[in-house]
Amino acid sequence: MTQPIPESHRDILDRKALAHLATLMPDGRPQSTPVWCDFDGTHVRINSAKGRRKDRNMRRDPRVSLSLCDPDNPFRYLEIRGEVVEITEDGADEHIDQLAHKYLGVDTYPNRRAGEVRVIYKIAPLGFTKMG
Repeated sequence: MTQPIPESHRDILDRKALAHLATLMPDGRPQSTPVWCDFDGTHVRINSAKGRRKDRNMRRDPRVSLSLCDPDNPFRYLEIRGEVVEITEDGADEHIDQLAHKYLGVDTYPNRRAGEVRVIYKIAPLGFTKMG
């Protein structure tokens, strides 16, 4: 069952805090990648390109963890343990532009590659660790 993000640390998701996304490799070893994210009120959303390692990992095993530090106080952080509950290409190009605005202050994501298919992953929060 989805758990609400703790109100005391909800602001970190609204800020320019990079999230470190941990996924599981086919042999069970963890794989971690810094990613941009946002929160739609229920799900943490990340965006990537189809076929990347994290994409393949999340399609195979939806269990993930995200760790975010407050940009102004690295000793204040939020770790979210969750599950990918939806993977969609619908709206993914617009979403990466929204994330580029949040993190870079630009209107259009500047690192698009020809033929790249963008994907949104919706993560249901299931548990937390918080500090600070």
